[in-house]
Amino acid sequence: MARYLLSVHTVESESREPMTDEQMQGFMRRVRELEAEMKSKDVLIYSGRLADPDTATVVRVESGETLITDGLFAEAKEHLGGFYIINSANLDEALSWASKTAGCVGRPIEVRPFVEMPGA
Repeated sequence: MARYLLSVHTVESESREPMTDEQMQGFMRRVRELEAEMKSKDVLIYSGRLADPDTATVVRVESGETLITDGLFAEAKEHLGGFYIINSANLDEALSWASKTAGCVGRPIEVRPFVEMPGA
């Protein structure tokens, strides 16, 4: 089995109507169902939602000195909003889970394999 990162992206310029309580409950129900399916198939390793991009802090070390700055590492209109780390037999299976995830959350999903480090 290989591990894949399914990244959920948000686009800053996309205007979306705020969800009603009922819509939010339906959304969260669909996410729970997707994650339950992933768990039942021993696919899901971990999932998480990130706080808004304006909460980011970047830490750098230059010439032995630690520099801390508020804000994102790179200015962009698209931001990582959340992610899933999954086990998958191959890329096709990972893409199938990404399709289910995109359908569930209504956002683009980027699929990337992890590099396996022997002995790590």
